[in-house]
Parts: sequence; structure tokens; C-alpha cells
Amino acid sequence: MRSLERHRDVGAYALGVLDEADAFRFEDHLMECPECAAHVTEFGPATRQLLLYRRATPRSVHPMAQPGPRFLDRLLGEVANRRRADRRRWLYAVAAAVVFAVAGPGIAIMASGGDVDRTQQVAATDERSGVWAQVTSEDTVWGSQIELKVKDGAGPRACHLVAIANDGTEETLTNWNVPKHDARESTMMGASTLHSNQIDKYELRSNDGLHLVTLDLS
Repeated sequence: MRSLERHRDVGAYALGVLDEADAFRFEDHLMECPECAAHVTEFGPATRQLLLYRRATPRSVHPMAQPGPRFLDRLLGEVANRRRADRRRWLYAVAAAVVFAVAGPGIAIMASGGDVDRTQQVAATDERSGVWAQVTSEDTVWGSQIELKVKDGAGPRACHLVAIANDGTEETLTNWNVPKHDARESTMMGASTLHSNQIDKYELRSNDGLHLVTLDLS
């Protein structure tokens, strides 16, 4: 496979449609191509949505079935509700900041709205690998949005984040490429079909099977 063809295969690799031999060769290419590594990460949300569609669609339904007439109305309603909830949280934060500014540091304030905090954060450092990671998740209707921060000075290597569910099943959430000898903090975005209470732990692994760090939620 020529170099240009490897670049063109980034979408097929991210969607998991390359055969085993081509996928292996593309992973070697990822080790030396930050541009392709970034593109693989960008394909993450699309891959998650396709996985969600596959899981939610009965086998009896044709894969190209058209949405019902009320589907768009429900989708727009969900977006509107999410925006209203985010705006309420922002207003509570502004109100608290104003009271603190007027009353001074001697007063503690607890502001709460009708929404339950859907975010969860966990961090860990592995003594053997030296890798530090922090995962922040936010529950959504379809699963959870994931923000991953990593410090790993043992590159170059291609890595991925795995969520391990309470029943032991695994789901890859995002992929990235560690630059050579660069221990600066890197941030990646991902998504999961699982809610946070369905996840037992997260694991960071290199693509050649090396365990880097575990973030335990139990």
C-alpha cells in the first residue's frame, strides 16, 4: 500500500471496514502520521452514531428505512430541552458569582436547580507505565460524551480508550497517536453508547496490546 493510499484509508479504518492485513499496515502508518491520527479521532462521533443506529434498529427494519413524520419533531424537542437545561445551569452559576462578589469570601452559597448533575470525573496514574489520564463523562439520552486528558511521555505509539461495562463487555471510545517523547497533556473527545452508571472502569491501551492505565469507577 502506497503512502497516499494509506492517507485515503483513514475513513475505512475508523469505521472498521478494512480487512485485518490492511488495518495492521494502517496502524503502522498511524505511528508516523499525526494528521491521520487526528482524522481517526474526528471520525469517532460518526462511528458511535452508526453503532447506535445498528443497535437500536431491529433486524426486520431495512437499513435505508426513512424516518417517521414525528421523528424530526422529537429530535428538535430534545435539542430544545437540552439547551434550556444548559441555560438554567449557566444562570445559576452567574447568580452565585454575583452574590460572592457582593458579599465577599465569608459567605458560602449552594445553588441548585431542577437538573441532576450528569457529569462524572475520574483520574489515575499507573506506576509502571507512568501514564496519567483523566476521563470526564456527561450522560446524554443515547449514552455519554467523553473528554479524555492524557500525559504519556513514552511515545511514539497509537493508543485507544476502552470502556468496560458492568457486564464485562468492552467499547472503544476514542483513538489517538502519542508523539515521540512528549509528556505534555493531550485532550481527546469521544462518545459511548453506555451511561456512566453502566461503566465499571476505563482502560487506556496501546494498539499493540500494552496496558497503560486503569480508571476504576467502582
